[in-house]
Amino acid sequence: MDKVDVFLIREARTEDVLQLAVLFDDYRIFYEYATDIDSAIVFLKQRLENDESKIFVAELDNEKLVGFVQLYPLFSSTRMKRLWLLNDLFVQPEYRGQGISKALIEKTKELCVSTNACGLILETAKSNMVGNQLYLATGFLLDETHNYYSWNSQPI
Repeated sequence: MDKVDVFLIREARTEDVLQLAVLFDDYRIFYEYATDIDSAIVFLKQRLENDESKIFVAELDNEKLVGFVQLYPLFSSTRMKRLWLLNDLFVQPEYRGQGISKALIEKTKELCVSTNACGLILETAKSNMVGNQLYLATGFLLDETHNYYSWNSQPI
């Protein structure tokens, strides 16, 4: 594991797309999707250019991106406020265990407060033991009351 002394958490910019796409592709591979860097570039560029998501990156030495978190805006009708979906969080394996994931999550909480949102929601696989521990350790509560349902218009 490479030891990280200092890293910067900042909002992603369009010039980050090539490096970010590599991280995004590794994230998708973690969830057992096929590699597709070209589509990742297009997807991320569209999200950034259209301001459809917020992406924060972990940067080392003002040049190397080693992690990211991506959020999508939603709204809570019952609370009549913005709600953020923390959809993607990834740190390269060799940089894990050094507080980068926690720093990325803290940045999402700052976004939540600065946009006057009522909260953050996320989902992760039950088998993602590290992620499940991380979310509890950073103040998220596990919802054991509600059922989560999904419907897919295309095969996964």
